Amino acid sequence: MEILSLDLTTQRCPLALLLAKRACAKLLSEQQLELRISDSGARSDIPRYLLNHGYIIDTVVNDNTQLVMLVKKGHASTC
Repeated sequence: MEILSLDLTTQRCPLALLLAKRACAKLLSEQQLELRISDSGARSDIPRYLLNHGYIIDTVVNDNTQLVMLVKKGHASTC
């Protein structure tokens, strides 16, 4: 399974959310996307958006400095 990566640690919401949406929309069913997020707003907005739109999220790191998660398409994903 191919894992793509998107580092959003230098981006703040709403741009971080927009970039995450675009990247997720391009995911194929066999791909995963590793998202790295540091902005506090994006750390809450991006996971909420992804879950509400049918994506599957696995959290890798969630500490004081960043959130790292693996995202893949769910069964009925709409971005």
